[in-house]
Amino acid sequence: MPKPCFRWHPDARIFAGAEEVFPCDSAPVAAIAATPVHDAITGLHTALTANTGFCISDPALADLAPLPPLHFATLTGGTSGEPKVILRTHESWIASFETNARQFGYAATDIIAVLGGLSHSLALYGVMEGLHLGLSVHVLSPLKPSGQSAEMRTRRCTILYATPTQLRLLPKGKPLPDIRLVLCGGGTLGAEVRRHISFVCPNAKLRVFYGAAEASFVTMSDSATPERSVGKAYDGVEIAVRDPDASGTGLVWVRSPYLFERYLQGESPHTRRDGDWLTVGEYGTIDAQGYLYLRGRAGRVVNIADITVFPEELEAQFSAINGVTLCAVLARHDDLRGRHLIAALPAPADRTLRDALLAYCQDNRLTPLRDVLFLEPFPLLPSGKPDLPRIAALTGCTV
Repeated sequence: MPKPCFRWHPDARIFAGAEEVFPCDSAPVAAIAATPVHDAITGLHTALTANTGFCISDPALADLAPLPPLHFATLTGGTSGEPKVILRTHESWIASFETNARQFGYAATDIIAVLGGLSHSLALYGVMEGLHLGLSVHVLSPLKPSGQSAEMRTRRCTILYATPTQLRLLPKGKPLPDIRLVLCGGGTLGAEVRRHISFVCPNAKLRVFYGAAEASFVTMSDSATPERSVGKAYDGVEIAVRDPDASGTGLVWVRSPYLFERYLQGESPHTRRDGDWLTVGEYGTIDAQGYLYLRGRAGRVVNIADITVFPEELEAQFSAINGVTLCAVLARHDDLRGRHLIAALPAPADRTLRDALLAYCQDNRLTPLRDVLFLEPFPLLPSGKPDLPRIAALTGCTV
């Protein structure tokens, strides 16, 4: 039986910004520059039509060797270092297209919007899902948040793929009543951003998922998901927490049909395989009902005075404090403890907010936070996540 492959459904339409893109016939390509978006989409159509491997990537990656048929390459988020290039099969995404269509009741009238650049997994996934299923898709990365909002309102988009940062930047004054489903991945969604998106998309169901470029969907949350949990296993996914400590924290391993094949450029010492199972070095716990709670990545764990600290866990807790929309927790050298923590937030400086974070740590007996810094601008990656290496360089910290 032939393996499934991406298709450009005859009913699919795709727009870059406000312009509809009309694919043209040209020679097959193995690498497609993501800028301008129009050219990337045209090249994508050519590659799918010819069944060649493709890579929508930064121009610096245009020298990738030709990819195997029915394969494609995309980038990791690159939060704590340079983005890595990963190789995937078409099949590893197609199964989840059909799962989402079933779970969320996709209809021919649905219109997908993506806010990020096509070189990163989340936006590319939303585009490929729409093209494969025959829906209209709007790639809005060329526009500013106000323009993205206006275009979604004008085109009456119904499904939105975005990161927490991209959602936070959407203007609050003009709601998007036609959005019925928001699929959010790529970071912690704090209480303030949840409130914000409830105003921006008042009729939408918000579904936050945990995943990785290497693993695609791992969990999906719903209205019953407990606070701080990332949800239960996505359809077809098995999750295991191995070698847990006394608190139940261990490495999160995943087995599913959605896993990547290998890295094409870059590598991670924390990504490992064990037969059909994969870990990307994420630590977490799982409760008796199957809800997964993440604590943090192995590469970001900090040891302070013989206590193991997960910066991502603190970032998630801080995001529940009123006024915190985005946060990065990093470590600095400390002659006494070895290292201490600081929190970096977007400017403008807010003494009240600084005091609230410091008091929160003291009241909850968390690892002491030495300082809160406000950065203008606050460095972000193209994927919408905090750019930890740049933030570390600005604050004298380590990632």
